[in-house]
Amino acid sequence: GERDAGKGLEMRKLVLSGFLASEEIYINQLEALLLPMKPLKATATTSQPVLTLQQIETIFYKIQDIYEIHKEFYDSLCPKVQQWDSNVTMGHLFQKLASQLGVYKAFVDNYKIALETAEKCSQSNYQFQKISEELKVKGPKDSKESHTSVTMEALLYKPIDRVTRSTLVLHDLLKHTPADHPDYPLLQDALRISQNFLSSINEDIDPRRTAVTTPKGETRQLVKDGFLVELSEGSRKLRHVFLFTDVLLCAKLKKTAVGKHQQYDCKWYVPLADLVFPSPEESEHCPQVHVIPDHELEDMKMKISTIKSEMQKEKANKGQSRAIERLKKKMFENEFWLLLNSPAIPFRIHNRNGKSYLFLLSSDYERSEWREAIQRLQKKDLQAFVLSSVELQVLTGSCFKLRTVHNIPVTSNKDDDESPGLYGFLHVIVHSAKGFKQSANLYCTLEVDSFGYFVSKAKTRVFRDTTEPQWNEEFEIELEGSQSLRILCYEKCYDKTKLNKDNNEIVDKIMGKGQIQLDPQAVQTKNWHMDVIEMNGIKVEFSMKFTSRDMSLKRTPSKKQTGVFGVKISVVTKRERSKVPYIVRQCIEEVEKRGIEEVGIYRISGVATDIQALKAVFDANNKDILVMLSDMDINAIAGTLKLYFRELPEPLLTDRLYPAFMEGIALSDPAAKENCMMHLLRSLPDPNLITFLFLLEHLKRVAEKEPINKMSLHNLATVFGPTLLRPSEGESKAHLTLASDIWSHDVMAQVQVLLYYLQHPPISFTELKRNTLYFSTDV
Repeated sequence: GERDAGKGLEMRKLVLSGFLASEEIYINQLEALLLPMKPLKATATTSQPVLTLQQIETIFYKIQDIYEIHKEFYDSLCPKVQQWDSNVTMGHLFQKLASQLGVYKAFVDNYKIALETAEKCSQSNYQFQKISEELKVKGPKDSKESHTSVTMEALLYKPIDRVTRSTLVLHDLLKHTPADHPDYPLLQDALRISQNFLSSINEDIDPRRTAVTTPKGETRQLVKDGFLVELSEGSRKLRHVFLFTDVLLCAKLKKTAVGKHQQYDCKWYVPLADLVFPSPEESEHCPQVHVIPDHELEDMKMKISTIKSEMQKEKANKGQSRAIERLKKKMFENEFWLLLNSPAIPFRIHNRNGKSYLFLLSSDYERSEWREAIQRLQKKDLQAFVLSSVELQVLTGSCFKLRTVHNIPVTSNKDDDESPGLYGFLHVIVHSAKGFKQSANLYCTLEVDSFGYFVSKAKTRVFRDTTEPQWNEEFEIELEGSQSLRILCYEKCYDKTKLNKDNNEIVDKIMGKGQIQLDPQAVQTKNWHMDVIEMNGIKVEFSMKFTSRDMSLKRTPSKKQTGVFGVKISVVTKRERSKVPYIVRQCIEEVEKRGIEEVGIYRISGVATDIQALKAVFDANNKDILVMLSDMDINAIAGTLKLYFRELPEPLLTDRLYPAFMEGIALSDPAAKENCMMHLLRSLPDPNLITFLFLLEHLKRVAEKEPINKMSLHNLATVFGPTLLRPSEGESKAHLTLASDIWSHDVMAQVQVLLYYLQHPPISFTELKRNTLYFSTDV
């Protein structure tokens, strides 16, 4: 027993010396807090006070008293511990400390106001902000560190923390003090007072601290945040999503009155310990994504382009700022609609305790960034928890301060001096990749940002069973205000069980991803520019060059009159003794044979090198054309047909009639429009008209398969309208002011012209010619 008692006394010494050391740190912290108080008080009565006396009283309320109580306690306890013997008594010191807890009560009651006042003052006064951000705390006597810097907010919390700490020490002391020791009843009394005090203030303690620390007491840090579209109760909502060390929080910005502090509202949160990503099989019964038809998205983009050009006109004419503001507002609404409605790649999140959530993203790159960030955090040993309503409020409150993404990603949020991005065509050749550990079936996709968010624009073919894929494929990507290019490398999944019925679920595994900035200076050269993107040990080699819009609009007549590309259609049909050029018939026949159900036919760009090969074969009138066509990727054949029409020295619907088509489509009376539009067709040269009608019927057949190929009449009109109508160089020279404006306005009309004929009941050549008599309106 004696030995145990001795050991107990020894433990008392250890507990006490540990407590003394922490008491010294605490006193230094209080000192650091008091340090600026005197100079602040001194300036308060001058003509330029940093704070008023009232503010100083509020922020530093009771700190001086707390400091004196602890300094006295420390000075009395220190010699006792240093000259230790087993009969030392110090229960009376603890009892006295407990009896002075009333000062703490006053401090706690004032704590919230003190914090708020400090925060307000530092927002309105730069000098005070500087002071309160870095208070210097002295290090302990025997430590190497001379000073550490701490914020005022952190120091103001220390007294609250200290009461809890003292109570724990009393517990430990009692455990190691024999019941017959004179200190025992004194310590018991001190513990009782402290515990009562703690339970009385616990209700009032600010939950700030618990909300910003994890259950293990580590600081909760914001790892990633951004705007995502959530599908909630069947409708799309824009959310701001915050990923912290151990929790994913989904919030929305509250509507607040002007000048009020903006706040977030938490919609839901999932502790990362409970968060799982459902596999495609599990997500089959999840709500289906309602995908907005492409033509509605395209229409909206056109609208935005039109508003943009109106804004530029207003600015150029030094227009009224009210008109510009009105356009800006409209632009924002339209861009916001686009941002909300275009994403279609599902990103599902499931809480082990039952609830599932669904986000829609426009870019698989972003989806994998979110997924990887969450999985990285989940590698740590995480605990599940539930936040009390007040803690949740505090955590959500911190989102506003911590967020890294401040603006919704739409172009109207950009400042005028920010780079508007590139408009035009980016040609990219994806050469090859190396660095794969084992052979696989590999392909790449390319994403660019347009209208503020990223979308996938092109995809290479799958290179099978290799560690060094050599794609060497060229793509032409349309840029609409783009600033970055992303390349993703995937391993193709052929496992039937994993393929999901939801056509937007991408089940292929991302092997690597990387992005580069499109620097207007570097890209705008006539020459190819070679580059490498490195990602997770994989290197992808690619080349790119950029042509601005006005350059890419040129129709260049062929120098030679042999071949078919760049040669007048009348010359070709006469030479072939045909009504419709052979190239048009062959390409259409092949597309109808095996491409009519291909998703995005005519919209997805074919491989440029394949298209060039086909062009050469048609130009040379090679007898292997048919063999080559039957082997060729169908998107390349579709691309060759588009290229043929694009390279005609004048558009299929002719330069001469272009202004009349523009006027005809703008007529509002249906009868007058019909009359005019039919008369214009009749005015076309025969080869042009017969070829146009032949193509028209083909495009209608393609659109009949829209449920499968996702190509509506409107999509097809968007692809082919400019190709068939855009005037040749000499014609368009006269009115090219700002390439991108004119472009958007004319393109809309060109699309509308073709759409008019596509939606029209069948038109036959003979009927048209027979009705000549009725319409003699001059063009």
